[in-house]
Amino acid sequence: MFGERIKELRIEKNWTQSDLAAQIQCNQQTVSRYEQEKIDLSTDVIIRLCHLFKVSADYLLGLEDETGAKI
Repeated sequence: MFGERIKELRIEKNWTQSDLAAQIQCNQQTVSRYEQEKIDLSTDVIIRLCHLFKVSADYLLGLEDETGAKI
């Protein structure tokens, strides 16, 4: 679920994977692996993404919808 959310949020900002990678201080391949859920997010990356996209960790991780309701 988090991979879909990251991709969705990235596309809403019209960013490439490389653009997002620069923002969270990793490389494009790592962003690709996050979006495909081939690797898990570290706590540090979760925090960076939440601040960057102005969303909650619960939303990013698929535990709540866009209204804040728990899934």
